[in-house]
Amino acid sequence: MPRVLILNPADDIAVALDDIAVGDTPQGLDVAATADIATGHKIARHAVAAGGLVRRYGQVIGRARTAIAAGNHVHVHNLMMDDGPREAEIGVDARPVATRSDATFRGIVRPDGRVGTRNYIGVLTSVNCSATVARRIADAFPDSSLPGGVDGVVAFTHQGGCGGSSLSSDVTLLQRTLAGYARHPNFHSILIVGLGCEANQIPAWLANEGLEAGPTLRALTIQEAGGTARAIEAGIAVVRELVEAAATVKRTEVSASHLVVGLQCGGSDGWSGVTANPALGAAVDLLVEQGGSAMLSETPEIWGAEHLLLRRAADQGVADRLNARLAWWRDYADRHQMELNNNPSPGNLKGGLTTILEKSLGAVAKSGSTPLNDVIGYAEPLATPGLTFMDSPGYDPCSATGQIASGANLIVFTTGRGSVFGAKPAPTIKVASNAKLASWMDEDMDVDASPVLTGAPMADVGREIFERILAVASGEKSKSEALGIGDNEFVPWAVGAYL
Repeated sequence: MPRVLILNPADDIAVALDDIAVGDTPQGLDVAATADIATGHKIARHAVAAGGLVRRYGQVIGRARTAIAAGNHVHVHNLMMDDGPREAEIGVDARPVATRSDATFRGIVRPDGRVGTRNYIGVLTSVNCSATVARRIADAFPDSSLPGGVDGVVAFTHQGGCGGSSLSSDVTLLQRTLAGYARHPNFHSILIVGLGCEANQIPAWLANEGLEAGPTLRALTIQEAGGTARAIEAGIAVVRELVEAAATVKRTEVSASHLVVGLQCGGSDGWSGVTANPALGAAVDLLVEQGGSAMLSETPEIWGAEHLLLRRAADQGVADRLNARLAWWRDYADRHQMELNNNPSPGNLKGGLTTILEKSLGAVAKSGSTPLNDVIGYAEPLATPGLTFMDSPGYDPCSATGQIASGANLIVFTTGRGSVFGAKPAPTIKVASNAKLASWMDEDMDVDASPVLTGAPMADVGREIFERILAVASGEKSKSEALGIGDNEFVPWAVGAYL
């Protein structure tokens, strides 16, 4: 008979480990299924009255839209959002972390002491108008032509930089994001290319962000260079010098405390919150014990699970900052006539997730169990070791762009449906939530977390992810890097309007 998984004794549902046919009585339940139920989806353990709360992980994931009978398939047709209050005792779960310092990786120590995991040269753009010139410059340096030790020359283009006031929130946010990339330790050096008349003026950007042009931060504008062709020629000459300098960089053994890992999940399914996300959480706990840092993000995807983070807040100020961001998102959704429960995508729904509450409870598991030490804005510099929350949309490329700008030198991305995300300059490790995905998309998946479902200890899978982090940080290519992914995933957050 098909099997089910009961995650918490208080749960009103069980999760199908195998496809369940109508009339089947799954192992571990004393009720027969009233409908076909796919693996990863939910079956009611007992009856729930219309309007009654439904729990998974021991937490509320919604209210019964209609009366639910024992054995029913529980999904969008009979389960709806519940936006009632979620009580949280601030800091009650903020336990002390036992520190150690025995984990190392082979990193790249920059002159200012920052440590990178890659050695790229970046061609940034101040405005969309300079995108083609930047790409032509980068295209002149294919990976096969580069000397050993130089990971690539990459153009980072976007859709912004003009169309509004130079003091607009979008320009300010773009400047902060670009500055985060300009300072990033995974870059040896940067060339920023502008048009010349855009709202996002390069001299103002440098001044506003406390940056100075110099040997490893060069700038040019198309109008001053004399047009497209001359700008490309000038940019190629600059990058040729930067490549020669970058080739002299060597890796050295450094402490894992220098790692800053951005935590992402996308294309989630019903198993993401059971296998891949908590396994990544176990890896995060190991990283934090070593003095390293991790960033949880995607504010709309902690909605419904924020009380679990508030219970881990290091102090009231951290809790207040998290609550302030949640309040901003509620207002943002209202102003745009949207619902935060719209977040589960068609793929999420097909994989068994029903409400944002259910999705968020699984997503927060990526953060492990250590204290939440800080809450920062999108692309703001990471300031505190340990676990930090960075505000961002739930759109993965946009969120990861902000994490990299904040200092993430590596990304770990969990998926159940099969994301093909990758990023530059921060290498991306992808963790599959189920065995079918790990096998079917084996060229994209770095770690298979599904053994958790067949008895493997969560700590062991977490250790496997942590060891993979150290190996990739030392220079081993992740699956997405081997496929050459990451040139088109630079997506700064645009929150305002174009004029």
